[in-house]
Amino acid sequence: MPSERAFPYVSYKFLVEIESSVAASFSEASGIQVETEVEEYQEGGVNGFRHRLAKGSKYGTLVLKRGLVHDDVLWKWHKDVVDGKVQRKNVSLILWNTESSDQAWRWTFRSAFPVKWAGPDLKGDANTVAVEMLELVHDGFIDSGPRGQGGGT
Repeated sequence: MPSERAFPYVSYKFLVEIESSVAASFSEASGIQVETEVEEYQEGGVNGFRHRLAKGSKYGTLVLKRGLVHDDVLWKWHKDVVDGKVQRKNVSLILWNTESSDQAWRWTFRSAFPVKWAGPDLKGDANTVAVEMLELVHDGFIDSGPRGQGGGT
């Protein structure tokens, strides 16, 4: 019998914490990525390959979507940025194990702040949930990994 580590986690059971407090229930989170830029260097007399040197890394923007609710904390956080009052906060995205109430994986985004908020698309002929979107930039992951035990980047 394979261990539980052999099976992938499901992506539907997660939550978002802002400054160690559960912020909201989100239906979608994307942009969990880091990309390392590479510089190629052709060494004289070596024609079989090019050296590839790591330059630096850049992080994607974290995009959170949820059904619009009466609570306007996230809207006010973005409005403060629009008004020139940037409040950087640590934001954690936690993926839960479906078989228990244990954290399966955690990503903590350092010094995040909102750069985009989008309200719902309103359509009189549709019967769908009104969804708001918040896009955050950050200074990288403080920690990421299974059960928050991974190394920081």
